[in-house]
Amino acid sequence: MSRTVVAGYDGSAESRAAAEWGAREARLLGAELRLVSVREPVPLSYAALAEGRRDETDQVARAAVDGLRLRHPAVDVSLVRLSGRPGELLAAAVDDAGLLVLGSRGLSGFGGFLVGSVGQAVVARTRRPVVLVRAGEQAADEHAHDPSGIPSAAAPYRPVVLGLDTEGPDTALLTFAFEAAARRDTALRVLHSWPLPPYFAYGLPEDPELDARLAVDDAAALSEILGPWRRKFPSVVVREESRPGKPAAHLTEASKDASLVVVGRRVRSSPIGGRIGPVTHAVLHHSAAPVAVVPHD
Repeated sequence: MSRTVVAGYDGSAESRAAAEWGAREARLLGAELRLVSVREPVPLSYAALAEGRRDETDQVARAAVDGLRLRHPAVDVSLVRLSGRPGELLAAAVDDAGLLVLGSRGLSGFGGFLVGSVGQAVVARTRRPVVLVRAGEQAADEHAHDPSGIPSAAAPYRPVVLGLDTEGPDTALLTFAFEAAARRDTALRVLHSWPLPPYFAYGLPEDPELDARLAVDDAAALSEILGPWRRKFPSVVVREESRPGKPAAHLTEASKDASLVVVGRRVRSSPIGGRIGPVTHAVLHHSAAPVAVVPHD
């Protein structure tokens, strides 16, 4: 991975959370952090007003950089200002970097977050991993509780959760997840879901013997895929979980005790643009932890 983490920044609470998460990740990677601030074009009649707002935005961005440098002295923080369409420019800004971090609004009353149109466009377009972070995300949220029962950044990291498709396991996705767990010195919890037998849909009697056989076969397939990766990353404790049902539901539940959820996005050439995929889309909207979307062929 390139030693640069890019974070989209517009002064909002979401982008501040993304910048802080990006700084923490840059420290783990030994990388630099590049804040990218994008100004959208305005009609000429609004140019004077827009110029005043630009000056204010620049001041806020510079203050953010100064604050990040104070809070994360080990990280080299820089600021890049661009003008144009945010979705296009943010996707392009990460071409020479290893990771893009974006903020998303939290869903009031729910554990997940709302991915706006810019975030969805960037996730669907870029060939680099993108991490979505909720507004209000704190460093302590990624860690287990301390002995007093309070989340603390001094406590060990919560596990990294990986959603894996055993029919098409991708090297880039597995590498990202194992490296993320290794950096955090935490466990990697790998979840795979297999479809329920047809009788569930038609209200037919259950077949416990068939259920058991399907479960054993699926668990064996998952173990076979992960075997070489266990040997490649011997320091990472791997927890394999093969479950029947909907993968998005299992990943959402697992996110409640995760430092990071890792999912894939298959890159497809399409005349109507990129797609995120139904499982990844659902996880993005309902995860209680930051979500890394890793594009792969």
